[in-house]
Amino acid sequence: MAAGIRSRLRRWRTGRPFWGGLAAVLAGAEICAIPLAPLKIMLQQGIAGIPSVLMGLVMILMGLSAWFAPYYRGIAGVLTVLFSAAALVMSNLGGFLIGTVLGIIGGALIFAWQPLPAADDTEPGGPAQDTGPASAPGEPAATA
Repeated sequence: MAAGIRSRLRRWRTGRPFWGGLAAVLAGAEICAIPLAPLKIMLQQGIAGIPSVLMGLVMILMGLSAWFAPYYRGIAGVLTVLFSAAALVMSNLGGFLIGTVLGIIGGALIFAWQPLPAADDTEPGGPAQDTGPASAPGEPAATA
């Protein structure tokens, strides 16, 4: 039973930018958590906490959209990188640089991910090969 769940998770994970989405979600959680930390840990309290939470929530949303709507991976990757860079300035050094670095790496992984091409079912041994124009036996092959 566990092997069936594991194989389904593996198939689901390979069909989308999983690791980039995970990095974006972790970066967003890091950036959201810093304004909610005790005052001794915080660098700045007050109005700066609102953009931090909003940017973190957007990054979490972009990571989840990469998982559940991989068709939008391009815009999700770009927005994740942009919000990570903005968090560096607007949100306590982007979650003490951890959130910014994770967000940039996650956004790059999301943007760079490509789905696997569909397997060609014409030959069981591999993709179909183009042999060129057909010619009748005994006739010379046509040249282009």
